[in-house]
Amino acid sequence: MASKVFINLPVKDLERSKAFFAKLGYTFNEKFTDSSAACMVISEHIYSMLLSEARFKDFTPKTIVDATKSTEVLVALAVESKAKVDELADTALKAGATKTREPQDHGFMYERSFNDLDGHIWEIFWMDPAAVQ
Repeated sequence: MASKVFINLPVKDLERSKAFFAKLGYTFNEKFTDSSAACMVISEHIYSMLLSEARFKDFTPKTIVDATKSTEVLVALAVESKAKVDELADTALKAGATKTREPQDHGFMYERSFNDLDGHIWEIFWMDPAAVQ
């Protein structure tokens, strides 16, 4: 059974966040995008709902974490190659992201991470398919 994953993230400036992620090559499902939310398509079954902070507050009574000061979630995305890890991380940094930490090369797995414009940490990694088996 295929499931879909929706990662909901609060953002301070929706248009700025959409422009940032568009530079990384992501598209948006316009059917679920308006002035307070944008449905970013990561893959066929993975999406990120970028929600203005006001809209995000409609879904929780809790205080929104300032992701530039605290971490509540790490978004980890597997990609098809080490080269794709570098391409995506380098593009993010050029588009205004900041480096979270140095690249990690474990031989069977390679990863880089960045903080997006709102401080959310995105970990991009490749894992050798032979190591999984």
